[in-house]
Amino acid sequence: MNTLVKFSLAFILILVSCGTPKTVIQAKKVMKGNWQLNTISHNQSGTYNIKLLQDETEACFEGSTWQFIPNNNSGLYSITNNDCNSGERYFIFTVQEINAETGLYDFLLKPTSKLGKADKNQTKGYRFSLTQLDDTTMQWQQTVSVEGTPVTISLNFTKVD
Repeated sequence: MNTLVKFSLAFILILVSCGTPKTVIQAKKVMKGNWQLNTISHNQSGTYNIKLLQDETEACFEGSTWQFIPNNNSGLYSITNNDCNSGERYFIFTVQEINAETGLYDFLLKPTSKLGKADKNQTKGYRFSLTQLDDTTMQWQQTVSVEGTPVTISLNFTKVD
């Protein structure tokens, strides 16, 4: 083979190996649209006052609506509880494949000040495990420390469109 053909084949292999896995692309397609965060549960019994995304308490998030726009990895959520600081919040997100056999993903969410725009000074992000995803339901889990004890929080969504 001549050098140009070898270089072209090597370049194509690099492009293919660096592409987004099909399972992540499929997950983003399923996530696209509007969701409602119905319930938040814990793997340990007790009463917790945990702030999610360093924003509001769990009670404020229950009933919130979420929109995912995968083509630019952005979205927004809207808190509508009158006892809370209601309104829309923007974020960018990434879905990273963990294990293709189990279908589990890492999900990273970063708050932003504008829809679809990353904030250059925003260094905080929140990592969740995307533990369940189909056409009608989605679940995120995150383990946090509460008074030195690990507690797994489950956020349970249903698709609304």
